[in-house]
Amino acid sequence: MPKSTIIPAGSGVPLAPVVPGTLADGVVYVSGTLPFDKENNVVHLGDAAAQTRHVLEIIKSVIETAGGTMSDVTMNSIFITDWAHYASVNQVYAEYFPGEKPARFCIQCGLVKPGALIEIASIAHIGKQ
Repeated sequence: MPKSTIIPAGSGVPLAPVVPGTLADGVVYVSGTLPFDKENNVVHLGDAAAQTRHVLEIIKSVIETAGGTMSDVTMNSIFITDWAHYASVNQVYAEYFPGEKPARFCIQCGLVKPGALIEIASIAHIGKQ
């Protein structure tokens, strides 16, 4: 099956051996996305809402680079460091998915860098290549 790497313009060098996204058979798989700047520094320390917005903007850029929109997202995997941030995350999340919601799950766990409060991985169906 042919696949193509999705790297939005202006993306930084990944912290791990991954790409921002992969398009295969009309499906965009967006890697776990953290609230990092282009140098992999955590942004918006202590602000779960701002970190969520930052992460969703990166995800949006990956999906749009592949030719889709946020309405094409069918699944989100959400990882948060503390349930205390859940309401803030959901408030911002609802702005990006105002209509029909994608399937999702959310777990509490540790993340790769101190200060990161959220990570999201997404799947979007944008049609055949």
